[in-house]
Amino acid sequence: MSLIALLPGDGIGPEVIAQARRVLEALSLDLSFEEAPVGGAAYLEKGHPLPPETLALAKRADAVLFGAVGDPRFDAVERAFRPEQAILGLRRELGLFANLRPAKLFPGLEDASALKPEVAGAIDMVIVRELNGDVYFGEKGRRTTMDGLRQGYDLMSYNEREVERIARVGFETARVRKKRLCSVDKANVLETSQLWRDVVKSVATEYPDVHLTHMYVDNAAMQLVRNPGQFDVIVTGNLFGDILSDQASMCAGSIGMLPSAALDTGKKGLYEPIHGSAPDIAGQGKANPCATILSAAMMLRYSLDDEVSAERIERAVAGALTAGVRTPDLGGTATTAEMADAVLARLA
Repeated sequence: MSLIALLPGDGIGPEVIAQARRVLEALSLDLSFEEAPVGGAAYLEKGHPLPPETLALAKRADAVLFGAVGDPRFDAVERAFRPEQAILGLRRELGLFANLRPAKLFPGLEDASALKPEVAGAIDMVIVRELNGDVYFGEKGRRTTMDGLRQGYDLMSYNEREVERIARVGFETARVRKKRLCSVDKANVLETSQLWRDVVKSVATEYPDVHLTHMYVDNAAMQLVRNPGQFDVIVTGNLFGDILSDQASMCAGSIGMLPSAALDTGKKGLYEPIHGSAPDIAGQGKANPCATILSAAMMLRYSLDDEVSAERIERAVAGALTAGVRTPDLGGTATTAEMADAVLARLA
């Protein structure tokens, strides 16, 4: 039996995790579930966004299904105790360095994209984002300059080993898709990016069957709205990947549709929707559970080696959308539970 750690978190996290659990239970798989607090909810209950018992569960589990963290009530709290530190801590403690964020327009959602239907319809890519380096984990702080001005600083850095391992994930992902990999950086300005580009070129010699291209991040942002169909797999750093994957989600219709997987070097993974906690709609039944349900499908595929069940979930989501079921973010009126009901109906 596989143990799944459920970490609902803040805002709409508990709502969407509950619906994803319903879908997983409907498959009648050999799974057990254990829930623990994380983020702002854990800070209120335990005094820390990532309590020791929550981390212990995450380490013990076969996979982690994560909701969302973030709550404006804690904006003034010391940084080490803010909700967002929970996800950073989990990535660090579990060695989760590779973030896979697929972006694909489901048939019928062309009108939900900000792009022209014929442009949006071509979106089918995976963004491979490095998770353990860059400015998120570099030295940071505040200081006073010689002339008395307050100054904030964040150190961006990568070493060659960190770049090598995420580059290989990018090449391996491209190898089982269309064999096209675009490495995104800012090598014309940043020394960190120049190293990134040099190392990616070196790793490319091991993958002669994959066509590698390079693109500056500002051009990549433009191309995502101009011609997103040109991308198959994008590999990039933590900061650039965070921004580009959110942009890709809106090109594909809604941030409420995009799942993600954060993986270690083996089978362990943390799976979460990329939409965040959305506290402004929490408890109103407006949240789109599809990204979390699709994250559960990724969990079955990558951590539990169950491709058949993963595809069943993905087909059920596609079927519900084709039938016209929509939550408010997609221009519809279905509640969170009703959207999940439509997916469950197509699993039967």
